[in-house]
Amino acid sequence: MGYSLAAVIGAFVLTVLGMPPFIKYLRRHDEGQQIREEGPKWHAKKSGTPTMGGLIFLIAILVMVLIVSLVSHQLTTDVWLFVLVLALYGAIGFADDSVKLAMKRNLGLTARQKSLAQVVTAIVFLVIYFHDQMPTALPFPVIGQLDSPVFFAVFVVFWLVGFSNAVNLTDGLDGLVGGLGIISYGAYAIIALREHQAVVAMICLAVVGALVAFLFFNHLPAKIFMGDTGSLALGGGLAVISIILGRPWSLLLIGLVYVIETASVILQVFSYRTFHKRIFKMSPIHHHFEIIWGKGSEKKVVFTFWAAGLVSATIYLLLFL
Repeated sequence: MGYSLAAVIGAFVLTVLGMPPFIKYLRRHDEGQQIREEGPKWHAKKSGTPTMGGLIFLIAILVMVLIVSLVSHQLTTDVWLFVLVLALYGAIGFADDSVKLAMKRNLGLTARQKSLAQVVTAIVFLVIYFHDQMPTALPFPVIGQLDSPVFFAVFVVFWLVGFSNAVNLTDGLDGLVGGLGIISYGAYAIIALREHQAVVAMICLAVVGALVAFLFFNHLPAKIFMGDTGSLALGGGLAVISIILGRPWSLLLIGLVYVIETASVILQVFSYRTFHKRIFKMSPIHHHFEIIWGKGSEKKVVFTFWAAGLVSATIYLLLFL
């Protein structure tokens, strides 16, 4: 537990120390987020807010996870798999954010470019995973364990790409993903501790520490956004943790808010293309509630979604731990 404490405190301190000079640097170079025109009108005032804050907390997490793993002599495959996905998905997000800033627009990499990079990262994950002969059995209700390397490989690609994008879609309000990330990774830290997987618990707590520090700068009104740099990495990291713990389906409940946000986008697109009608005022669904509740409701929406994330994670822990 001592190493986990060092990881959470270290990640917190590094993020707190690194964020202010990074914000100043971005403001000095006029590196601000471009707000999409079709969003709520009152979001226009956020245009120009520095972004890519995820870069600082990702560095803090990676540094502390690697240092603590080395000091504790626990630099295992689990650690390398998490570090790999967090770093590469963060790099994809960084490239996406960089294009947005360079072109002064809300769109960065094309969907094809981003998806290809995410799939390639998932394949690299699988190469290492299979090389170390880690378990490939997936638990299913009623039928039990399904042990098929091919099915497992397809599932992993879908899981990593799917949840990295799900968290990315959720990142649309000040503090929303930061708070949900604390809840999700906190839940997995509890699971890892109960299952005596100290390394995984340490990783999750390092993320929690960094995100708690990030919220000081990202709560409404945000001084900086995490950008795709942070959201893609956090989503990919959650998928990795769920797989390493042998509880992949847990993410459907612990990460229920991410699932609902993604489903709202899919349903909206399907409905509009098929019936030329919109189900929601705007998708992802957090904007739907923001528009219904009116200007000034952003904090209310964020707290409501945090509460939903906390309830769903708690239900999982009570029912399945």
